Amino acid sequence: MIGVIVKDGESIDSALKRFKKECVNAGILSEIKKREFYEKPSEIKKKKREAAERKRRKKLLMQKKKEQMTFGK
Repeated sequence: MIGVIVKDGESIDSALKRFKKECVNAGILSEIKKREFYEKPSEIKKKKREAAERKRRKKLLMQKKKEQMTFGK
């Protein structure tokens, strides 16, 4: 559980800002958005496959750029 201790003389606004930042860092907001609607298991698998494909394509693109840079010298 995330908690913020309010320091002496600290405004509520700054404490709230620190709390929000800790929530973002802990991934709570992304988890809430992810669980907002029910996703079928097949949709989850499809999203994972698509993400893996994007990651693979990006990796290949980076490798090609590195090769072009080394052969270009």
